[in-house]
Amino acid sequence: MKNWIWGIDIGGTNTVCGLVDSKGNINNEFTLKTRDFENAEDLVVRLCSEMKVHSTDFRTVSGIGIGAPNGNYYNGCIEFAPNLKWKGRIPLADMFRKHCGLPVSLTNDANAAALGEKHFGGARALDHFIVITLGTGLGSGFVCNGQVVYGHDGFAGELGHICAFPGGRNCSCGLQGCLEEYVSARGIIRTMKEIIDSQQVVPLPSFAGREFDMLDIQKEAQNGNPAAVHAFEVTGTILGRNLALAATITSPSHIFLFGGIAHAGELLMAPARKAMNEALLPVFRDKITLTQSHLLGRNAAVLGAAALLLNDVKSGKQN
Repeated sequence: MKNWIWGIDIGGTNTVCGLVDSKGNINNEFTLKTRDFENAEDLVVRLCSEMKVHSTDFRTVSGIGIGAPNGNYYNGCIEFAPNLKWKGRIPLADMFRKHCGLPVSLTNDANAAALGEKHFGGARALDHFIVITLGTGLGSGFVCNGQVVYGHDGFAGELGHICAFPGGRNCSCGLQGCLEEYVSARGIIRTMKEIIDSQQVVPLPSFAGREFDMLDIQKEAQNGNPAAVHAFEVTGTILGRNLALAATITSPSHIFLFGGIAHAGELLMAPARKAMNEALLPVFRDKITLTQSHLLGRNAAVLGAAALLLNDVKSGKQN
């Protein structure tokens, strides 16, 4: 196998690209503003041009792995991604093959995160695990028998859009009560606002009465503010109950939490762990390790995208 893989993480705001080797070292990383490109092919052309500039020798590159919102592993398309300005079905992998002439694999960002954990993180020796990505929304990648679960259409594992509360908060997907409206950056912010409005837990955080973000809540909770701690307890409890549902189906040995809220550590994981074990059947109880991703603090999105191509090369799906 050649020495390098380009890992590309396409987000609604930024697209990040880096050269990754088989040990997970990242070199020649660069970023483009996704929103600067009116159509996807313009971004692809620019990325291919930049990648050739940033490669010492393009012939040493094995291929390109891409993680993207609503990325379909089976057909290499981004399909109806709500947080991208390009609408409909975008044949992104074919565009890269056309302009770069390299093997290309594409999947959604959460599945890429799971593969990154498998190849470069805490799941190297594991075959049954789940990765939960906690950012603006909630994504999830399920690995069973060492393989990512894609389902018949490429979109299996959307834990963020199971119904946590029937008739609950409106979700950007058009449904109500989706888990990601409660367990995500925007979810915990909304929970914190509800706690402040109810004034049932005092003293109120110092940011009451003004706009705040998830990091503000985390700082207050780490400083012991009861209202902020309660926001994490509510969020973690909801997460844990729904992790129990997922665990009952796939029986993972480990569940890894990745993303902004995961940096809160035990503030989130302690109530999640407690609620998960309380909701599990006795046969599953106390058998699942809930922990932070081992890739926190690294560019896991780029690593995960590269791991996708690496996985396909090793399995013979990419030559």
